[in-house]
Amino acid sequence: MDKEISLEMILPAVFVVRGVKAMLDSDLALLYGVETKRLNEQVKRNFKRFPEDFMFQLSSEEFKILKSQNATSRWGGRRTMPYAFTEHGIAMLSSVLTSDKAIEVNVVIMRAFTKMRQMLTETDDLRKMMENLRYEYDEKFEIVFQALDRILDMKPDKSKPIGFIWDKDIKK
Repeated sequence: MDKEISLEMILPAVFVVRGVKAMLDSDLALLYGVETKRLNEQVKRNFKRFPEDFMFQLSSEEFKILKSQNATSRWGGRRTMPYAFTEHGIAMLSSVLTSDKAIEVNVVIMRAFTKMRQMLTETDDLRKMMENLRYEYDEKFEIVFQALDRILDMKPDKSKPIGFIWDKDIKK
């Protein structure tokens, strides 16, 4: 490969569209070192391999939102709305793009999706641990809060002196 493809290059190109993680045809073409037009030609020749849960075309509204979120013009000049490829669609690309570079890029992309799943799992585990700690400590601190509430509810007896008093200071 001319340029080493890294996880850091791939992760920013992954977007959540229609509730799924996906990559745009233009980003994939850039990684594969081909024109977007050529990538889409190969997909169209093998259209049956790409059902809607593998690849879908963005609506103009989705495209506008995606561009505004990223504040870049790297998608400028397109005549058609881009295609978004889900993880399964990207894996399927390896069956229609067979160059050595395409195979290497696909391996790195699949590793990136695996890493993202691992990070999400770790985040979920951390969230569950925090919820368990919160529940456990809320229960323990509840006792402390109840004791504090009782103290605050107590009316001080102003007839009794406060602090340490020597017997000789007490007026009888």
